Parts: sequence; structure tokens; C-alpha cells
Amino acid sequence: MEPPHESDEMIARKASEPGPPALRSVARRRMLQQIAALSLGLPLSAGPLAALEPPAQERNRRTSHEPPPTPPSSGLTPADDQFLNDLEHANFLFFWEQGNPETGLIKDRCNVLTNDTSIVASIASTGFGLTAICIGQMRGFVSYEDARHRVISTLSFIWHKLPTHRGFFYHFANINTGERVWDSEVSSVDTALLLCGIMTCKQHFNDRDIQELAHAIFDRVEWTWLSEDTTLLSHGWTPESGFIPSRWEDYSELMMMYLLGMGSATHPLPSETWFAWKRKIFEYDGMRYIGSYAPLFINQYSQAWFDFRKKRDRYADYFQNSIIATDVHRRFCVELNPQFPDYSNALWGITASDSAKGYVAWGGPPAMGPIDGTVVPAAAGGSIPFQPAATLRVLHTIHDHYPKAWCRYGFIDAFNPLTDWYDPDVVGIDTGITMLMAENARSGFVWDTFMKNPEAQRGMDGAGFKPYES
Repeated sequence: MEPPHESDEMIARKASEPGPPALRSVARRRMLQQIAALSLGLPLSAGPLAALEPPAQERNRRTSHEPPPTPPSSGLTPADDQFLNDLEHANFLFFWEQGNPETGLIKDRCNVLTNDTSIVASIASTGFGLTAICIGQMRGFVSYEDARHRVISTLSFIWHKLPTHRGFFYHFANINTGERVWDSEVSSVDTALLLCGIMTCKQHFNDRDIQELAHAIFDRVEWTWLSEDTTLLSHGWTPESGFIPSRWEDYSELMMMYLLGMGSATHPLPSETWFAWKRKIFEYDGMRYIGSYAPLFINQYSQAWFDFRKKRDRYADYFQNSIIATDVHRRFCVELNPQFPDYSNALWGITASDSAKGYVAWGGPPAMGPIDGTVVPAAAGGSIPFQPAATLRVLHTIHDHYPKAWCRYGFIDAFNPLTDWYDPDVVGIDTGITMLMAENARSGFVWDTFMKNPEAQRGMDGAGFKPYES
């Protein structure tokens, strides 16, 4: 039985109306689906594309804890590297302090202006947080033993107590009990985000307990159930209505989900699923790239863990594609300056985020959502490896000239310089993508750690990725 259809107006109203902030996030992907459907008449370019043309386990517990190795040089200036280190430390504090030490679940968001007592965790935030703990231990923000203990507590709770259906998890959960919150769905992509964090821990901690729990959780996921009668995976499932009709069919954060499923040793997706989703070609200011009618984060999330550098499948170099998409977004924002004079080369970036009127899935090009001059730090923060100089210019500008946009946990989720509106919240997934991409830009640590997983390697091999010189 399919759930009742909701109109665009109903979805937008749910996202903007007051109430628990995490509840507004439930509408996030439904908004993206409606935007995609409404945008089918917008022009595409289908010409050749430079970035897309084909070119001519050890399982014993660690017994001694040597200091972490010094990360390799990133090419960043010492000042930029120190700035990113301070940013990562602040981000780490969110995941460490806003997680329940017993369950390991991490809040979906946190109000930084009050003593936040919310109990809504998200599995996506927890996946980012598990990776943040690995970064924090490597950078010396937390001791090895404290980090290891938190990870074991988290994985043990996930394996033994967190409600699951066919190995997939509910999008939102009670941070203290793990119980499903509201009517949230068993989410395919949010489960993938959680798995990426778990598998990063599996490789970073040379620990038998962590490795066994990670294997158990990953191997329990029944990807074949999700793809039983389709090559395009469903967005999720609810006990009340069954499968969500919407499918992961357009270029987006779906890449990590399909690659993880193809890499499964117990319930693998067939390679056909990788070739089934659409790769639409967009053109802006003479630049061509694969994209979707969706916010900038779709170019970031999969690439926080999967290393696409100097690799391509039969279609594209996706790392180069994100370089182009990020630069296109920068140009798009700068060209909005006559309407929104705060936007410039030193201050740009809009992606799905909070706004003064609620949660908005905005971005461009083409323009999506009621753009009003709001700036979202995670737009630049999640793209640091793709455009280091351009994104760091933005982050320095926000930090140095908009002090109300900075808090104990780094950048707030969004702010509007034109109206003097500052979000009281920090959002886990936006804080997470900023922290992970900052570290990848500095050292490649998350890429190097996660890609050691055989599951990740099998997924990339099944999709036909080959190294090449770009």
C-alpha cells in the first residue's frame, strides 16, 4: 500500500512550520523529490564533457598505542591548516558532547543558545560522529582508550538494541532508548551514512571487538530485499505503508549507497544497479557536469568516504565533476549579488539548511527554493577538497567578520547577513560533512582509512572504476 500523496504546499508547510527542529528535517528528501519533479522542463546540455570523457585485515586487538602518525602535507598554508584544525576540534566537540555515552547515538541537531534537552538522534548524524571520533583520536582531541570505549559502546548498542528492519535503521531515534521517533522511515541512504561511519571505525581501530561488531552490523543489511523487484532502490520503508514509492534514480548522494550494497559479502546488489540511475548533463557559464535539481550537498556526501580521485567509471571522473559543480555554484551565487548584496567571492554557499522560515532545500543553478541571502557554511565546508582556496576564503570571512555565526561547535547551520538572522542550531550532518571534508583536504585520512575496507573496494570494482591520469 502506497502512502497518501502530499502536495507541494503541504510538504513546504511541514518544513517551515514551528515545532521540534528534527521534525522539520523529515520533509527534507520529500522536498527534493518534489523539486525534481517540478524542474523537468528546465534546459539541459548534452554535449561532450571534458571531465566526463573517457581518457586515450588484521583482526587482533592493538596491545600498544603508539602516537598517531603525522598526517602528510596537504599543500595548505600553515594558517589555513591551523584554522581547519580549530574548526575540526570544535566540530568534534558536537559529536562527543551531544552523543549519549551509553547508546552512542548522536543528536540530529542542538540549540547552542540554550541548555539543549532534545532527545532526537539521527542515524546519519551518528555515522558522521563515528567518523569524527576516528579523526578526533588521530588528531589528539581524545585519547585512544576513550575513543575506543565510545565506539564499542555505540556499535554494541546498534547491534543489540537499535530497532532494525532487514538490517536497515529508522532515520530518527530516541537518543536514550533507540526507539523510533515519530513516523520516521527505515531509511536506505541514512543507513548508508551510518554504515560508512561504522566501517571507518572498523579500519581505524585495530581492535577485534570493533571489527567483529562492524562486520555483524554491515553483513546484516539485506540489500537484496531493497532491490527485490527493481534495480533502482527505494528511499525507504515504513511498517504502516511498506516501501516508499520514490526511487534513488538521479545523480545524488546515492553513490555511497549503491557502492556499499554492491560490496556486501552477504546480500550484494548486482552491478546493474550502478548503471540504472540517471546522469543528467547540466551546463552553466560554459561548464558541463553531471548534476540534479538538488542542493550542493549531493556532490559532497558520498565523497566524504569514497575516494574518487584519479578514478573513473564508464561515465565520469566524479571528483572532477564535484570540482566543476562547486565552482558553478560559486559563480551562481556571485551572480545573485544584484539581488542579494551579501553574496560575493568571499561569501557564498547555499545548500539544504535551516532558514528564518524553516528548513529549506535550496540551491542552484537553476535557482531552487526561496533564496533570500542566507549563507550556509556547510556549502563551502563540505567542498573544501574540491575548491580549497575558494571555500577557505568563505570560511575565513564568516569566522572573522560574522562572530555570531561561530559557536562552541564551529559554525551554526545558517545565517542571513541582510536581515541579521542567525540560526540557534547546529545540525549534525552539516557539521559532519564540514569536519570530514576539512580532514580530507588536510590529509586524506577519511578516504585512506575507509577505502581499506574490502567492501568499499568490491563496490568500486563492481562499478567498473579504473585509475587514470586526469
